Amino acid sequence: MADPLNIFMLAGEPSGDRLGADLISRVKAKTPTLVTGVGGPLMTDAGLSSLFPMDELAVMGWLDVLPRLPKLLWRVRQVANAIIRSRPDVTVLIDSQVFSNLVARRLLKAGYDRPVLLYVAPAVWGWKSERAAKIKPLYDEILAVLPFEPAVMERFGGPATTYVGHPAATSIEPRLAAPESGPLLLLPGSREGELRRHLPLMRELAQRFANHPRVSELVLPTLASIEPRIAREVSTWPVPVTIVSGVEGRRGAFRNAVAAVAVTGTVTLELALAGVPMVTVYLGDAGQMNLYLKYRPKFASLPNALLDRALVPEMLRVVADPDATAANLETILRASGADEQLQGFAEIRDLMRSGLPGAPVVDPAERVLDWAKRQRAVIGS
Repeated sequence: MADPLNIFMLAGEPSGDRLGADLISRVKAKTPTLVTGVGGPLMTDAGLSSLFPMDELAVMGWLDVLPRLPKLLWRVRQVANAIIRSRPDVTVLIDSQVFSNLVARRLLKAGYDRPVLLYVAPAVWGWKSERAAKIKPLYDEILAVLPFEPAVMERFGGPATTYVGHPAATSIEPRLAAPESGPLLLLPGSREGELRRHLPLMRELAQRFANHPRVSELVLPTLASIEPRIAREVSTWPVPVTIVSGVEGRRGAFRNAVAAVAVTGTVTLELALAGVPMVTVYLGDAGQMNLYLKYRPKFASLPNALLDRALVPEMLRVVADPDATAANLETILRASGADEQLQGFAEIRDLMRSGLPGAPVVDPAERVLDWAKRQRAVIGS
């Protein structure tokens, strides 16, 4: 391609920012590229020119969405109009499923005729499988980060889907055993609603495990953008907690941790790849829990979904249960209590790096470049 490749890329949360930054770097390593859209600090550092701060999109659950709905819908229009005006070679919408679908639907309604990809498949394997068919008209292809998702999307009538792996599978250094002692990681999420619901539980667990013989300290990895907000709250806790942020701070925490309590989400996959035994929790609002009770997904956490078995404890509640959460954490802190998890994590690493028969791992940059070449060929014909 003689002219630089033009990509519009959007991410609405930190996990998407990490994926987007990796994708930008991969594509730029192969061809000159201009990237515009919406992203966070990592994508900006990789070369993205962002329309507005990514943090505005980081909401989950109707109680968080409703107060901000008018502004979110305005941002949908702004993003869709920016894509229509600039007509990039490829548009890549990363996760942020509700916002991404609204943008893609607006593009479809406007008759937009250039490739639109979704990076990270919706979890139709867990709930609302009918979403797969509903989004088929919206996307030319889905780039999936879980190896079983291409088959799942095909079974439910979704868009063409390719397994592209996850950067964490190669960037996170795995451990083969947990240390005799080390930091206990507290991971309460990053969205305001998640923090509001989970920080009180983390405080209770911090107080209970501060003097555990295997716990050397309490560490809370977070984002630089919300570190002041976390620091204000943690300063009132009755036990000291070390806050770390940034890529190196996060990697160091994972490398040394004895165990973790983590909000269900992408971080549970990262912990599994690093070899950190964990308990997963999620305190949902009423709407989220009604969906959970309606669809009754077999598993909520990614490690369990990947192996199709109950490897890590899952604590999904509307009201926190500190006693049950502490009991699960105590189990994995006992001698050999985490052995089963560590064996399962090794299986996950192998699976993530190779893929499945019929769905081997593919470089996401190759899929983006393939769509760009097709688009350039159409223009040139």
